[in-house]
Amino acid sequence: MLGRMGLKLGLKMALKMRLTVFRGLKPYPLKPYLLKRGPFGDTMPPTDTPEILAWEIMMSDAATYMNEATQKARVIDGLAENVPMRVIEKVGIIGAGTMGGGIAMNFATAGIQVTIVETKEEALTRGLGVVRGNYQRSADRGRFPQEEVDARMDRMTGVLEMEKLADCDLVIEAVFEDMGLKKDIFTNLDRICKPGAILATNTSALNIDEIAGVTQRPQDVIGLHFFSPANVMKLLEIVRADETGDDVVATSMALAVTIGKVATLVGVCPGFVGNRILAARQREAQALVNQGVLPWDVDNAFNNFGFKMGPFQMSDLAGLDIGWKKGAETGNPIRDRLCEMDRRGQKTGAGYYDYDENRQRSPSAVTEEIIADVTGVAAGASGLSEQDILARLLHPMVNEALLILEENKAQRPSDVDVIWSFGYGWPGDTGGPMFYGDMVGAGEILATMQALAADNPAIKPAKTLEKLAKEGGRFIDLDLGGLKTG
Repeated sequence: MLGRMGLKLGLKMALKMRLTVFRGLKPYPLKPYLLKRGPFGDTMPPTDTPEILAWEIMMSDAATYMNEATQKARVIDGLAENVPMRVIEKVGIIGAGTMGGGIAMNFATAGIQVTIVETKEEALTRGLGVVRGNYQRSADRGRFPQEEVDARMDRMTGVLEMEKLADCDLVIEAVFEDMGLKKDIFTNLDRICKPGAILATNTSALNIDEIAGVTQRPQDVIGLHFFSPANVMKLLEIVRADETGDDVVATSMALAVTIGKVATLVGVCPGFVGNRILAARQREAQALVNQGVLPWDVDNAFNNFGFKMGPFQMSDLAGLDIGWKKGAETGNPIRDRLCEMDRRGQKTGAGYYDYDENRQRSPSAVTEEIIADVTGVAAGASGLSEQDILARLLHPMVNEALLILEENKAQRPSDVDVIWSFGYGWPGDTGGPMFYGDMVGAGEILATMQALAADNPAIKPAKTLEKLAKEGGRFIDLDLGGLKTG
């Protein structure tokens, strides 16, 4: 087995060459976004060369690292082992939409009774129908017996009165992102719910301290940020507010295991960890389009990197009209124009892309024309390569993760990678933003961030990035004090 110095040397050699590794008959490409073309070109070198061995060791290291990171994410630093757990036998869900229904499925599947609240009978019936349909499709595919469909649905009770949540041990609010609405709901929950009930919000970005502040029991309030579709996605960001009790944290982490989720504990900040890093990526994706890079060029780079969906594919899937209203002028005039034309993503048959009847995407001449008209830049004028595109989007993600760690909104660097692996589909062979950062090197990432900062004063390289570039060290080894609240 190579020693650490030998491994580092081998990795450096591997990262300077474009190679193809074959495992049996299946080709495994060494990805060009990390590598530079070397003397072998695209030909296959002997499989026992240091470069191949180093790459295979790195691949093995990534898998080992992520396994350890997933286990470590369950550990809450500073939490006493004998913290009492609250009993969770009945769960209330507010909202029977896509998210609320998906959340409810997790608990019903785990054998826990669920009460779902909606404001109108039609919405409640539709939501429960979607849940039954999801279960039925799973049964039809042989994932569980047909009688299990009824058994799981029998654990769900739909109601129209919030007062029916009075005997729930945990209530999860899953309405749309409106602070006023959420405050109203928590004001009512504070009045309705029994003492000791955990009050949770599924918000993906809003200030949970502000939500907790409308109650007389902020120690019972926590964020349980499920990822959509909630019955499928494994990640659960558990968001600790300033006054959240240790027992509420411990109970939530244990409950995540019960319902089959991979949980990470994070702090309150805009977007928490996952969506805050995503926002940094989306900002740069839009900046690239403004410079003449087409959406499909960005997405193709991400697909080749290993992501199933790039930034603009993801936007089309989610819907371009999220946060948009007709006649509105936002900070994204290209999106505004597309929405005004009723090109709002896959659901309308067109967004950044054109879609056929099977939702297969193709580049859109309409979008290309809008981009050229809005930006005044001809398509392809930037001259950026695929590697350049990836650096522009991935390096700011690493920088944002460091800012989060500096602000003590995450426990450890590996938690960031767990979040991006299980919540956003980061490719396994590069671990996550922190592991990837070590593959690329702090110096290269700093150079990217300095170039971006020169054009945008709002962008600032993290102090930790500057320190690592100067003094050395690894992103995954950083200890910046862990998660702090209050």
